Amino acid sequence: MKYFNIAIDGPAGAGKSTIARKAAGLLGFVYVDTGAMYRAMALHVLREGIDPANEAAVSRACGQADVSIRYQDGAQQVLLNGENVSGLIRTEEVGKTASAVSAYMPVREKLTELQKKLAASENVIMDGRDIGTCVLPQAPAKIYLTASVEVRAQRRFKELAEKGTDCDLEEIKRDIADRDWKDMHREHAPLKQAEDAVVVDSSQMTIDQVVEAILAVAREKGLKTAAAAQPAASEA
Repeated sequence: MKYFNIAIDGPAGAGKSTIARKAAGLLGFVYVDTGAMYRAMALHVLREGIDPANEAAVSRACGQADVSIRYQDGAQQVLLNGENVSGLIRTEEVGKTASAVSAYMPVREKLTELQKKLAASENVIMDGRDIGTCVLPQAPAKIYLTASVEVRAQRRFKELAEKGTDCDLEEIKRDIADRDWKDMHREHAPLKQAEDAVVVDSSQMTIDQVVEAILAVAREKGLKTAAAAQPAASEA
């Protein structure tokens, strides 16, 4: 059986995870958050006290980290050496470390293999930085989801403020711009738009509008399901 894969790439803070998760729910697809997998590897590096800039040490530690995915009540759970770390990988420190360690080939090879296996056995929506270009280059539906640095910074600022975290908007802007540059200029699998990807700029769009844009791309690329035939339900 041939499974239908949807690849979503784009910079940090563009809303990939939120959008992909909602679209997957509407379609009955499995959502694969590859960023969470890299964050789990980053958490392992931090726990081991390794400098993320030390590529040799990170590469050695990679061999000692077992990162896997399981689904519980339809939600993705990320396991690190058997421990569910889904609630531990969303800190700023882990995010910055993930951006650094994801540039190293041993890390990428290990996690890419798992991602390919998931896509070969399920209908998936997978998001990340190199899904359409490296992980699933044969995916029929590819989306490059982006938004301006200003909009992405505002979203992150609001998210942190709602959690009661003290933060500075200008610092968040600098961090996002810096991460964009690093992601786009890393040696292995840099962030870029696949040649056949459809660009969706979410800067002035609602979540439901972005979801519908992605479902429309999937329909155009041959996806035929009852869910894909219907527009996304409007948010209250």
